[in-house]
Amino acid sequence: MTHTRYAFIKANWHADIVNQALVGFQQIIPSEQVDVFDVPGAFEMPLLAKKLAQTGRYAAVAAAALVVDGGIYRHDFVAQAVVSGLMQAGLETEVPILSVSLTPHHFQETDHHIGIFKQHFVQKGREAAQAALAVSDLSVEMAA
Repeated sequence: MTHTRYAFIKANWHADIVNQALVGFQQIIPSEQVDVFDVPGAFEMPLLAKKLAQTGRYAAVAAAALVVDGGIYRHDFVAQAVVSGLMQAGLETEVPILSVSLTPHHFQETDHHIGIFKQHFVQKGREAAQAALAVSDLSVEMAA
């Protein structure tokens, strides 16, 4: 019996936080069904998501990143480009691309904020997995 496969892309910036999205994802979808890919940062996610979707191996692709405000407006542009790129990849490939890419307004690298965002990313990973399963089921129903 073959299992449906999912791809999970995670950005290495703030990996201690972003990796928690994979933890949450794999609480819903077993790790044996998830291929994990690391990229340097959020900006690299859309192209890889598109390439993975084009392989036809995955029912869905999830992409996780934390884009923080470093005191300049660049993060706004990066976040918008990433989300738009992920959406475009899904539209072009007709494979669901799920975003766990967050851009907090007031992130500070304190133990308190890091703890909050680690917990939040676990929850967002779970939500992405639930969405991946839902869209997979919908695709099967539409094909029947």
